[in-house]
Amino acid sequence: MASRKVSSLLARSFMSSSPSLLSLRGMNRGIQRYSNFAAALENTITPPVKVEHTQLLINGRFVDAASGKTFPTLDPRNGEVIAQVAEGDAEDVNRAVAAARKAFDEGPWPRMTAYERSKILFRLADLIEKHNDEIAALETWDNGKPFEQSAKIEVPMIVRVFRYYAGWADKIHGMTVPADGPHHVQTLHEPIGVAGQIIPWNFPLLMLSWKLGPALACGNTLVLKTAEQTPLSALLVGRLLHEAGLPEGVVNIVSGFGATAGAAVASHMDIDKVAFTGSTEVGKIILESAAKSNLKPVTLELGDKSAFIVCEDADVDKAVELAHFALFFNQGQCCCAGSRTFVHERVYDEFVAKAKARAVNRSVGDPFKSGIEQGPQVDSEQFNKILKYIKHGVESGATLQAGGDRLGSKGYYIQPTVFSDVKDDMLIATDEIFGPVQTILKFKDLDEVIARANKSMYGLAAGVFTQNLDTANRLMRALRVGTVWINCFDLFDATIPFGGYKMSGIGREKSLYSLSHYLQVKAVVTSLKNPAWL
Repeated sequence: MASRKVSSLLARSFMSSSPSLLSLRGMNRGIQRYSNFAAALENTITPPVKVEHTQLLINGRFVDAASGKTFPTLDPRNGEVIAQVAEGDAEDVNRAVAAARKAFDEGPWPRMTAYERSKILFRLADLIEKHNDEIAALETWDNGKPFEQSAKIEVPMIVRVFRYYAGWADKIHGMTVPADGPHHVQTLHEPIGVAGQIIPWNFPLLMLSWKLGPALACGNTLVLKTAEQTPLSALLVGRLLHEAGLPEGVVNIVSGFGATAGAAVASHMDIDKVAFTGSTEVGKIILESAAKSNLKPVTLELGDKSAFIVCEDADVDKAVELAHFALFFNQGQCCCAGSRTFVHERVYDEFVAKAKARAVNRSVGDPFKSGIEQGPQVDSEQFNKILKYIKHGVESGATLQAGGDRLGSKGYYIQPTVFSDVKDDMLIATDEIFGPVQTILKFKDLDEVIARANKSMYGLAAGVFTQNLDTANRLMRALRVGTVWINCFDLFDATIPFGGYKMSGIGREKSLYSLSHYLQVKAVVTSLKNPAWL
């Protein structure tokens, strides 16, 4: 798929709503649909891929963990073991850091011309594109997201990200600046050194590309720690990195657990910078560990409880479809999911009825089956957490419009769930559920919804659905978030910066803004004798 189409696929257009999906249906028919889905879940499709790499990638070679330990990575469709993967810990992180440090201090990578580095990144993008379906199948098997999403949206986006940063590699430079006196002053933009990077399980390879891309373009070496739930696809890309010509030790990949391998990365004295994507709670631990060790700089992309605001002038059918996508995309396991759906009181009842109908008719099933919109949650921990939040929503007085339970007898499938009559102080309205649970809240005017949307410890993103330009302009400036999507959602083009206000993080991913996190700025001042000009 052409990369120029990728953003439009991921950012579900409000023009794509289907009248048949948005028309009202009775709940009895919805129950029948859930029963049909459940029956279909009993037989799983054999993934069209073999697992080839389960070891750690250190200094250009796949190796066992120093302890010899492994851990199982599971198929979320049924809880069965896919493979045993090497369990890295602090000793393995030490080995990886030593390899990265040697590659930075003595190896060719930071000493290559920027153009040579760019050619390697372009070759990597070509190889990922060549292995599109294989990579997508691993991602779906390990994570549970629909294969069509992995193959047609996410892997092409990864290709686009690497090509974007390949283009930046030979365009990073300092400046010559005037001084008050006979001095020549220049700034150098130097690679920061060894970067430690910790990626999440919800978008394993997409987050890998967001972190590797800028770090490598700037000439750094790195140690990447994968999520224990989804280690497989990164190891395949690690092989492709070396096929593309990346020198040994530049990228090292350690699979393992946060409390051991992740903690070792955050606190390592020979890592010069850490980047982390994950929960706010763990982000605080990463920041503290970095400060207590060698005061390394940290970038964090953390949680959110994004507001999706449907204004009184909205076309309700289109708003329902976009709000549905904003929340349920990727099984609701998205840091910027539109998980607080604020709807103007004038259209609230109509919106709730149609949102219920859309959720009931969402196609849930084996993610390798064509046409499936929603696969299983990533693991039992996330599955049980979501069900507890649903129970709390019912107990706190919200109205359960659709869903509310597991789907099938095996695997981690959850019915698409919709709550109405949600109040701001309910846990389902304050906490990041990270699952297919839509909460719909009512508002009466812009002053009210701005105050309520901003009354959150988070500030990653928001969505606005309106036909009024003045309304859009007011909301986009008033909302205290890093991204505001207007009449669209989840637009993740490589050129668009992504990051949060408040407790949603520090710094920005993607775009030219991300490069600064992997560079040091050095000022060089030279005295001039009898200069011809200043």
